[in-house]
Amino acid sequence: MKYILVTGGVISGVGKGVIASSFGTLLNSCGIEVTSIKIDPYINIDAGTFSPFEHGEVYVLDDGGEVDLDLGNYERFLDIKLHKDNNITTGKIYQKVIEKERTGDYLGKTVQVVPHITDAIQEWVERVAKIPVRDTKVPQVCIVELGGTIGDIEGMPFVEAFRQFQFRVKRENFCCAHVSLVPSPRATGEPKTKPTQSSVRELRGLGLSPDLIVCRSENPIGSEVKEKISNFCHVGPEQVICIHDLKSIYHVPLLMEENGVVDFLNERLQLNISQADRANCLSKWKGLAERADILHKEVTIAIVGKYTKLEDSYASINKALQHASLDVGYKLKLKYIDATNLEEETKDKNPTLYHEAWQDLCKVQGVVVPGGFGVRGMEGKISACNWCRKKNKPFLGICLGLQAAVIEYARNVLDLKDANTTENEKDTKNPLVIDMPEHHPGQMGGTMRLGQRRTYFSPESSKIKQLYNSPEYVDERHRHRYEVNPKYVDDLEAKGLKFVGYDDKENRTRMEIIELEGHPYYVATQYHPEYLSRPLKPSPPFLGLILASVGKLDSYLRGDVHWQNGNGIYMQHNGMNGRTPSVTTSEDEN
Repeated sequence: MKYILVTGGVISGVGKGVIASSFGTLLNSCGIEVTSIKIDPYINIDAGTFSPFEHGEVYVLDDGGEVDLDLGNYERFLDIKLHKDNNITTGKIYQKVIEKERTGDYLGKTVQVVPHITDAIQEWVERVAKIPVRDTKVPQVCIVELGGTIGDIEGMPFVEAFRQFQFRVKRENFCCAHVSLVPSPRATGEPKTKPTQSSVRELRGLGLSPDLIVCRSENPIGSEVKEKISNFCHVGPEQVICIHDLKSIYHVPLLMEENGVVDFLNERLQLNISQADRANCLSKWKGLAERADILHKEVTIAIVGKYTKLEDSYASINKALQHASLDVGYKLKLKYIDATNLEEETKDKNPTLYHEAWQDLCKVQGVVVPGGFGVRGMEGKISACNWCRKKNKPFLGICLGLQAAVIEYARNVLDLKDANTTENEKDTKNPLVIDMPEHHPGQMGGTMRLGQRRTYFSPESSKIKQLYNSPEYVDERHRHRYEVNPKYVDDLEAKGLKFVGYDDKENRTRMEIIELEGHPYYVATQYHPEYLSRPLKPSPPFLGLILASVGKLDSYLRGDVHWQNGNGIYMQHNGMNGRTPSVTTSEDEN
């Protein structure tokens, strides 16, 4: 097993996750099986109870693990399926050590950070690195991203653990890449290397010497800066990799490959990559990056949520929309709308915000109402659902978005004006959305309906079923405590809101998918389809939204042999995600 440790310096949020994912993409494209581990030094057991405003979205894995959003990057870049143990936290490590101490595993010894905590970290990494993440193939390389920055007090046990680990696994099996910021202050306009020098010096002082220094900057860095960093940080010039801000993250692996990263890792870790695999490196990825660059037609989608101040709160939705837009041939333009600004209360308190929000909503081509918790912004989401339904605007609701759509329909079509969710109004007379008692044990962390669950489609045809290529069922990831009240389902369906997916094909106990009859695209899912979207394999619900937003859904569902994407390139439809570009081009639009 080979290990690549990715550390960060100067500031957090410098792009370690994308760099770590790009290492994996490079090796993966050369035929090397790769797995990833993300270390978060906080004391929380997992990310499940975090506010999206602090850490961005909570990413959910197949096994129900609630983890850092960087694991979403790993899964999307590498097209793998990780496990909850691929996310290590200080809380998990200390919990494991304390449990062993309570059962007498340490035989009365004094339990200390060194060696017990550091040993637990090393054992965890070695164990998880061997778990297959693609079919049953055992990984050959494990990429470990250490969260935070070098020097953080909470990260010290992990740094010490890897100082020991490099000797445990031997030099030819361990490589350290340090990601650092090279700022260019406006006052001088020239790149400054001192922050990187200081960061590397601190890392070396803690016993880890970087094999690669990845310099992040706003603009490209000249060779003289690389040589200066090389000189002061005790690495060769070829070991200094400069990654400036690029048009899209799809270019990061390409730029790293241009800088000789594959050749360096092949030699440093003795990977024995063949010439044939080396020649095919990133062939699919290059096509993806080129397609992203040439797009000129835009599709504008609104995300109506309650955590819109931080874009990372909806990172997976953002990526899923990008994947679908790219697949259809359009450049995505996102509009984040705070759901509270659509509410009547905002109209009274701040009319300007209210009218601006509604103007933004009116200008978009499609709308996503994502998940969330709590009463704040709920009425705004319901208003957005109402507007999309009445104006025939393409709409996709996710988790709470489905619940909002059901409540809106009950209020305005079934005339149940007091319809609500028991999450926000426990004693409502018409509880359209109710809690699931088995997922409400009084403890907040890890107690929701989590992870991959099966959804069965109704026998009747529906747009969303066709987008999935008309299977009997699909497996998607969930994260919720509340569900649609089954006693209202018949009344809702009688009025045209069809429940076309459910968790049990016999009893239809839990409603999973809704679709509105006679609407261009009004679909909502209780599950989170964004978690399984991939750059080369977009999620069907998001693909349907983009197709409907650009007026091409009907031709796609009819199975037309050719339909034209946003670049004048005809695409051939061969079923779900099975479109291949033909050589025919045209300047005319359908």
